Amino acid sequence: MDLALRLRSGFGLGICALGAALTISAGESATNLQGAMAARLTAARELRSQQTYVLTPERKALLNTIRYAEGTWKQGEQGYRTLYGGSTFDSYDKHPERVIVKRYTSAAAGAYQFLPRTWAMASRKLDLLDFGPRNQDQAALFLIERRDALDEADAGELTPQLLAKLAPEWASLPTLKARSYYGQPVKKTEDLQEFYEDNLEVLRRQAARSGPMPLRFS
Repeated sequence: MDLALRLRSGFGLGICALGAALTISAGESATNLQGAMAARLTAARELRSQQTYVLTPERKALLNTIRYAEGTWKQGEQGYRTLYGGSTFDSYDKHPERVIVKRYTSAAAGAYQFLPRTWAMASRKLDLLDFGPRNQDQAALFLIERRDALDEADAGELTPQLLAKLAPEWASLPTLKARSYYGQPVKKTEDLQEFYEDNLEVLRRQAARSGPMPLRFS
């Protein structure tokens, strides 16, 4: 991932800290070397997992609106376990990659209905270790930025232009012609804007009372 992407996103991996975590000191004996290396690799993994997009009210409101469009909002936390068609999966260890045949045939899963190949790409770019809720949020923000839409998301307004940018990523979002990019059922722009504005108001009030929103961990 390039440096500009990391800076715009709020990424800040501590390169020096990572290097220190992987350094083996000269005083460690050969018998302790293996255990020391394992501990340092664990520390490096934890540092890597701290790479994160900052979760502002504006970003969270957009994520919630995508969930609303994709049909995983009403389920609350269970929405992160939702397969295409509405059934659920049990483990967050990885994307379930389960093909469901209903009106369409799809292996989409999670709060943002990631296809397996999309999840594989995003999780590889972000070094995500599982399919948990926090990582699903992070991957969705990555996809938003990949569509060059994160700055617009941060402006706090759900415009038709913003939705159109994201329509190739999420079939339930409308293009400027008010149709799905993939010919599937689509939510109306006005309904999405109403949901977004109501949700953003609630999130901003919560942030004003509590300070920055805590990050979600899987």
